[in-house]
Amino acid sequence: MPQSLKAIAFDAYGTLFDVHSVAALAEHFFPDAGVRLSEIWRVAQIDYTRMRTLGDRYADFRKVTEDGLIYAAEKLGLPLEDEQRKALMAQYEHLTVYPEVREVLEALKRQGIPIAILSNGTPDQLETLASHAGLTNLFDHFLSVDTVKRFKPTPEAYSIGPAAFGCPASEIGFVSSNGWDACGATWYGYRTFWVNRAGGPLDKLGVRPDGEGRNLRELLAYLEM
Repeated sequence: MPQSLKAIAFDAYGTLFDVHSVAALAEHFFPDAGVRLSEIWRVAQIDYTRMRTLGDRYADFRKVTEDGLIYAAEKLGLPLEDEQRKALMAQYEHLTVYPEVREVLEALKRQGIPIAILSNGTPDQLETLASHAGLTNLFDHFLSVDTVKRFKPTPEAYSIGPAAFGCPASEIGFVSSNGWDACGATWYGYRTFWVNRAGGPLDKLGVRPDGEGRNLRELLAYLEM
C-alpha cells in the first residue's frame, strides 16, 4: 500500500453503484428502448452538471438527474408519464451495488483506513444509496458537492475531501470509474485510481490516474504495492 495514503474517497455513481441498473425498469416501461434510455439519460445528466457549473446556475443532482431523464425520453420520442418518471427517479436512488464493493470496503476498514463517498449526489441521495445496499456503517463520511454548489471536476468539489479528512489531497486516495473524474481528481492533487469497468480509453486531458484496474478488487492489489 502507498505509505502516504491516510484516507480514501470513492465516487458513487458508476464506481460503487451501477447507474445502468435502472435499465430493467425502463425496459419494462418502454420495451426495446430501456437500455438506450438509460444511456442517453446518463450522458445528459453529466452534461447538465457541467453546463450548470460553467453557467453558474447550480441545481442539485436530483434536479439534473430528473431533467436528464425527461430529455432522454423526449429524444427517443417516448411518452414518459408522471408515474413512470417518479418510479424511474425512485429507482435511481436504489441502484444496484457492484458485487465486489462490500468485500473491498470491508477489507479497507479492517486495515483501519478512513473511507468516504465524494460525489455529485445530494447528501440524502448518497445516504439512501448506502443504506439500501447495507453499506452505511462502512463509511466515515458522505461528502456531497451540494455543500459547495459546484459539480466535479471543479477544484471546489474536490476540496471537500481534504476538509473532511483533515489532510492534504496528496495523502488521500480518490477512486472513480469515470475517467474524467479520475483525471480531475489527479489535477487537484489526489492519489487516483481509475476503475475502468468498460475497458475504454482514457479521456485525453493531459494527465493519467496513478493506478487503473477493471474492478475494485484491483484497487486492493494496487494498494498493496
